Amino acid sequence: MTGSWAKKALADADCVFFDGTFWSSDELPALGLGTKRAEDMAHLPVGGAAGSLAALRGLSASRRIYIHVNNTNPLLRDDSIERKEAEAVGWEIASDGMEVHL
Repeated sequence: MTGSWAKKALADADCVFFDGTFWSSDELPALGLGTKRAEDMAHLPVGGAAGSLAALRGLSASRRIYIHVNNTNPLLRDDSIERKEAEAVGWEIASDGMEVHL
């Protein structure tokens, strides 16, 4: 991800909704659920050195929310290390029926 253009575009946002489909590039193949990597399906993974969590670090938006989270993504588990990592730097994980008030 070219983090600089994304960070510039989002610099003045009060709230950021960002695609959180997959935590890792190899999420589906690692689980035996397919052969395509996240990037093969035009998704940027959340985790890893080149993931959106690292690329978007430091955004000033008061709310930063991962949306469109695949059911294989460990971000959906309240007790996962991945969720704790995202929440530790200020990201929320969208849930069904979630309402956002700014």
